[in-house]
Amino acid sequence: MKKDLFRIIDANLNRSREGLRVCEEIARFALEDERLTGEFKDLRHGISRNIKKFPGKSSALLECRESRADVGRKILSKSSRKDYKDVFFANIQRAKESLRVLEEFSSIFNRSLSNAFAGLRFKVYELEKKTIARL
Repeated sequence: MKKDLFRIIDANLNRSREGLRVCEEIARFALEDERLTGEFKDLRHGISRNIKKFPGKSSALLECRESRADVGRKILSKSSRKDYKDVFFANIQRAKESLRVLEEFSSIFNRSLSNAFAGLRFKVYELEKKTIARL
């Protein structure tokens, strides 16, 4: 069971940081907004800092990773993006959803870690609102 949980956590740590990185690039290069860029970067780094709080640290998560055997790998997105706004909306949603998964599953191991992910998720909500105003 621990291996399955670690696979879920690992996938969602990656997904949340990847989604925020895409949003960060939009803030940086499309909006040319230094403040928003920094806020996305800080959130992404906040997620990375929380990896250290998992039992066995990030090495345990990597040991449980089975990318080639992941049944979800074969499910390809059929949606297309028209512009960087569509890319932003898809990726901010990805970040919010994965942070919720992290919040739920980390509560099995560490309640304070779960609370930390909840706090990050709410920061994403606020940053989404600020960024949409600029889009």
